[in-house]
Parts: sequence; C-alpha cells; structure tokens
Amino acid sequence: MADSCFISYYRVSTQKQGRSGLGLEAQRRAVADYLNGGEWELLDEFVEIESGRRKDRPQLKAALEMCRRKKATLVIAKLDRLARNVAFVATLLEGRIKFICCDMPEADSTMLQIYSAIAEREAAKISERTKAALAAAKARGKQLGWSIPDRIEEQKVAAQRGAAANRDQAQRFASNVLPIVDSIRAAGIRSLAATAEALNARGIATARGGRWHAATVRRLIQYRG
Repeated sequence: MADSCFISYYRVSTQKQGRSGLGLEAQRRAVADYLNGGEWELLDEFVEIESGRRKDRPQLKAALEMCRRKKATLVIAKLDRLARNVAFVATLLEGRIKFICCDMPEADSTMLQIYSAIAEREAAKISERTKAALAAAKARGKQLGWSIPDRIEEQKVAAQRGAAANRDQAQRFASNVLPIVDSIRAAGIRSLAATAEALNARGIATARGGRWHAATVRRLIQYRG
C-alpha cells in the first residue's frame, strides 16, 4: 500500500527549447529521480502540448481534477519558467491542490504569487517601452512596417528565415507528440483514425490548435524520418 500518491504534469512547447525548459523525457527523468525510493505511487501523467495559439491548458485542469478526486499531489519537473506564466500560476493556485516542484521543492503558493506579480509587472513595462518607442519613431517621421521599397531584400531574407523557423517548429512539435503516439499504439491502438481519437481524448491539439484526424496523424508520423 502506497503512503502517498502523485500525478505528474509535463509541459512541452512548439517554441524553442530554451522557452519550453526541459523536453518531455528529461522532465520524466526529473520526476523519477525526485520520487526515487519510498512507498509512493504515480497514478497518472498529463502532457500539455503548448503553442502560441493554446492558452487554456486542458491537461493541467485535468491533472488538478484527478488530484482532487484521488487526493493526490501534483508533481512538476521544472517550475522556473512556468512560475512566470501568469495563466499557469492562476490555474494552479485556484485548484488549491498540494504540489511539488522537483527543481524547487521549497516552492509554495506564496512564492508563486510573488513570481506571478513580478512577471505581470515585467510584461507591462515591456509593453509600455515598445509603445513609447513606436510613438517616438512615428513622431520623427519614420515610416514603419514592411512597405518600404528599399526593404525588399530584407523582406526576402525574413521570409526565408520564417520558412526555416516554421520547419524547425514543426519538427519540435513532432518530437514532443510522437512519444505520446508511441504510448497510444503500445496500448493496442493501431489505426490512424483511432490514434487521432486518442489524442483528441487526451486534450492534445494539433500544431495549429485544432483536432486530430487520420491525415494529420499520418503527416505527424512522417516527421519520424
């Protein structure tokens, strides 16, 4: 009989690795290392695939709900970046669930509130500075945007870089979701349509924030190389 029960929550991103913090497997290792030894049970894990289009965090909400039902502790691999995400902090605090952060075991609700307040203030300052800089440039008569004839070459270079960035982002998204697809198939789900249904049931969106279909699963698998 386990003395305590845990539910793990992992976050992976379609953005650069520096923003997402740790990859999925690294987060799993961090949780396993932290929970090493003792009488405990890891009841389930929830993986959030985030992009700039998804802000609702359905997997976090599902994890908190299971923690409530099972009287379990939520365990998070890495907090530092998430603590500066105001929406994440608000959802976690509103859930009133006991939680542990592997990289900051001493973190509590008070620390989260402080980090959140700092993040909000920093975001507001950045927004104010950006608006002031644009207003000053406009006042000097500087033309803003990409419609300037002598910036055609710059536009071409930017377009090429954007295309390369999109390819890299798609590859990162695939590397985060493919392990989940593998676990679904290991459970006996083989067809593309059934795999799509399983991904949708877990609340995992496509890279564009939509629902999975057989065709989108097929395109994802093609990234395996």
